[in-house]
Amino acid sequence: MTILYTIADIPGIAGGLLNTQHRFFCFYGVMGTGKTTLVKAMIQELGGQDAGHSPTFNLVNEYVNSSGEVIGYHFDFYRITSEEEALDLGLEEYFSSGVYLFIEWPEKIPNLIPEDHLAVHLQFIDETTRRIEYSEG
Repeated sequence: MTILYTIADIPGIAGGLLNTQHRFFCFYGVMGTGKTTLVKAMIQELGGQDAGHSPTFNLVNEYVNSSGEVIGYHFDFYRITSEEEALDLGLEEYFSSGVYLFIEWPEKIPNLIPEDHLAVHLQFIDETTRRIEYSEG
């Protein structure tokens, strides 16, 4: 599916992605297309207690709900140089956790991505508009 959207539409886009019944999301797009912004909105929709931010420096962030239960993990693999680095993080344990998983730069770990994921491609249209295309992995 392809959708054009602006920043005002992001909560609706986030809710729509969560309604796909997927728990594993892979976000593709050049730097600055809004991958982290969209993940933040999805975490908010799930009742996350943290506003969300890019885990670029620590590679993974954990998010919890108001009861303290883990609702998701957000990965940013921009800086990794091999799939082994992702495995060293314990990626397989995260994948089997049963919570929502959000991965930015999944193209860095192509052989590790489970089949049951939603591929979300973001693209600049102009300063205020983006295109999102998503499909099952």
